[in-house]
Amino acid sequence: MKALKIDHLGIAVPDLAAAVAAYEALGFTVQATETVATEKVRVAFLPVGESRLELLEPTEPGSVIARFLEKRSGLHHVCVLVEDIETALSELRARGVALLDESPRPGAGGSRVAFVHPRAAGGVLLELKEKGQRRQADAAAGPAAGSGRYSRSARRSCR
Repeated sequence: MKALKIDHLGIAVPDLAAAVAAYEALGFTVQATETVATEKVRVAFLPVGESRLELLEPTEPGSVIARFLEKRSGLHHVCVLVEDIETALSELRARGVALLDESPRPGAGGSRVAFVHPRAAGGVLLELKEKGQRRQADAAAGPAAGSGRYSRSARRSCR
């Protein structure tokens, strides 16, 4: 697998508005926000050079991010951009790397994503992202419906 760059760092926050205000006070600006109903999160992206910070606020108590915040706060995952996510997953599987997602799923902003199990990356949840082109009709309709969070079955294996 060839990682092209760090796409974003996912940071779990209990209150998105307060976190945005704090980061804006530090000199960051919000590039985009969206609610990802299927993953029960609201996100804000803040550009940092070629990369971004992704602030993640849970919208429901039982969401992955809400449960993460019960134990700790701060860095939730590191996301790297890959050219071809299916090839990357195939290469990782061939090396015996533990994956949370065996195949890509829709991600925020029209991307495709998959997660590597934290035990395979020194305790860090690693997200692989293949940038996608949002269709013009989708872009006109608003934010993408998907997100880079992992599935319910994958969450169980991560505990």
